[in-house]
Amino acid sequence: MTRTLPSTGPAAFPEPAPDPTPPAESPTPAGPSRGRRLVRGRDGDPAWIRPALLALLAGTGVLYLWDLAASGWANAFYSAAVQAGSTNWEAFFYGSSDAANSITVDKPPAALWVMELSVRLFGLSSWSILVPEALMGVATVGVVYLAVRRVVGAGAGLLAGTAMALTPVAVLMFRFDNPDALLVLLLTLAGYGLTRATEKASGRWLALVGVLIGLGFLTKMLQAVLVLPAFALVYLVAAPTTVRRRLLHLLGAGLAMVASAGWWVVVVETVPTSWRPYIGGSQTNSVWELIWGYNGLGRITGNETGSVGGGGAGGPGGGGGGWGATGLGRMFGAEVGGQVAWLLPAALLLLVGGLIAVGRTRHSDLRRAALLLWGGWLVTTALVFSLMAGIFHAYYTVALAPAIAAVVGIGGALLWGRRSAPWARIVLAIALAGTAVWSWVLLSRSADFLPWLRWVVVIAGVLGALGLLVVHRVGRGIVAAVLAVGAVAGLGGPAAYALQTAGTAHTGAIVTAGPAVTGANGFGGPRGAGGFHGHRGFGGPPPGFGGGFPGGTGTGTAPTPVTGGTTGGPTARALAVGRIPGGRGGMGGLLDAASVSSAVASALEENASSYTWVAATVGANNAAGYQLATQLPVMPIGGFNGSDPSPTLAQFQAYVASGQIHWFIGGGGGTGSRGGSDASSSIDSWVVSHYTAQTVGGVTMYDLTQPAG
Repeated sequence: MTRTLPSTGPAAFPEPAPDPTPPAESPTPAGPSRGRRLVRGRDGDPAWIRPALLALLAGTGVLYLWDLAASGWANAFYSAAVQAGSTNWEAFFYGSSDAANSITVDKPPAALWVMELSVRLFGLSSWSILVPEALMGVATVGVVYLAVRRVVGAGAGLLAGTAMALTPVAVLMFRFDNPDALLVLLLTLAGYGLTRATEKASGRWLALVGVLIGLGFLTKMLQAVLVLPAFALVYLVAAPTTVRRRLLHLLGAGLAMVASAGWWVVVVETVPTSWRPYIGGSQTNSVWELIWGYNGLGRITGNETGSVGGGGAGGPGGGGGGWGATGLGRMFGAEVGGQVAWLLPAALLLLVGGLIAVGRTRHSDLRRAALLLWGGWLVTTALVFSLMAGIFHAYYTVALAPAIAAVVGIGGALLWGRRSAPWARIVLAIALAGTAVWSWVLLSRSADFLPWLRWVVVIAGVLGALGLLVVHRVGRGIVAAVLAVGAVAGLGGPAAYALQTAGTAHTGAIVTAGPAVTGANGFGGPRGAGGFHGHRGFGGPPPGFGGGFPGGTGTGTAPTPVTGGTTGGPTARALAVGRIPGGRGGMGGLLDAASVSSAVASALEENASSYTWVAATVGANNAAGYQLATQLPVMPIGGFNGSDPSPTLAQFQAYVASGQIHWFIGGGGGTGSRGGSDASSSIDSWVVSHYTAQTVGGVTMYDLTQPAG
């Protein structure tokens, strides 16, 4: 006799109700019952829901915070800007690379603001920079849970939250200081806000969505607006009100987005250029150029003046140049697959299956709206990442993680609710078996990494898929076993990659999650001679750690503290040698922070208060090492790539003539850019021909207060 399990049993998903709107919560009572409510959760929830949620959030916190300081300064390019903004409010506002405000980083400053406030509160250290990123990750997992729970129930929310927490690239980025952590949190909050707005046709919630996307723009510019088409379409189609009110609400949300993003742009563009730092990443000292060029349409077309590599044919797939072949297979290739794509095939299948399961219900059905919301986010962003010919790094795909997790949770719950229908069970079985086979492929790309795991995943996938085919005929105990086996098959691979990522130090400009993968280099294209493996980064530890910490060794071992703490004594400032050789006499490069010996640090600190910049060097990463070692302003000539016209030769000569720069450090990065300014080369040549080189601690330096002859 066929038996359908009740929704309050041990099953992972509840039966979707015809009206998914949850009952209003009663006020939280005071006294002892508040503690019981914290443990048990909402009235009507199974007793295990709230403890499971608390365990998920606590486990995510441990995963994201564990041995966090092992990565030292992480991306020194941003850490140096955090140091600058924590000591100078002007640098804070503009996102300057140095406290003397010569040039900004090549992104807007919102992500820096969070870390800089932390450093102002707790002092400069690896922990004060990276802990806010990890907490953003925990918050993102919680918001994914809330968004999915609101539509299809708490069990599905827990599945989605777990999938989000264990996505390898999410583990990487929420333990790193790139802007992606804040961007993902803001967009996930916007997705939750749109769910609330669509549910009740709320103009206020929709305006909040606009504000959040605007803040995302101030985090990573046009990448934040990739979700806009799906978000606008969902509200226009599904909000339970008249078409006129929907259009008015969308207009209001659009104005809110423009206001929350545009105020900073207007201020920067209005302030005279002589009063503010140069806008890094642009060739004309303009935020508008940065928006539409280097951080905008240039990423799509590959026409990024001043970038490194990019453009041209990228191999059999065409396009992408140094950033790899473009095409629909990009998200599944060696470079990206293990970062985020473990559940991507299942998400696409469950998206279609979920829409079929909803059927022809009213236009305002929140379940359909949620699938279109997260599915539209997923498809649009994945297509852009797949086809963009400009700069592309594998870690960008962290923006897909909330969408994949939410679609898996919602689509899986809708099909589970119709498991009495053969077609729904077949789709669920195919999704699980396909995920297991795909995990086998991804795990095989790292042949030396837990070779037994691929067998466990495949066997669990086969058993789980067979169990799903008969799940409507068995008892609760067997159903629970099937779901547990399915979790091993679906999440075993990404969980192993996530743990490996959390146990590995990641430093430098380009990083990837998980173990070494055949055919990947961390840049976006196939590994070639001299290629880099992204998870072994570049750079070194912060002040207060010894110099014996090689940047990116992959050991995950915390450096040994030495005398001096974060006050920056010479013995505490030794930074590990980078992996990319610079030019003449230097130890830094385009993608790594410079190595700084105590002799060099002492030379830079000599009479430091007499100078605006204690040193200048080509390339922001090279400069970052010296700045973090001394906590004194170092001018990054040419910005990140060394290709920005900041300063020009004439400006640099004027700075030197007025005694504002003490040292010029040779051997900076910044070579190999496409187009852009050659001012950095002109400055280097002028210094070499007019000043005498001396070697300090193995580094070629020029005292700009002592002209040759």
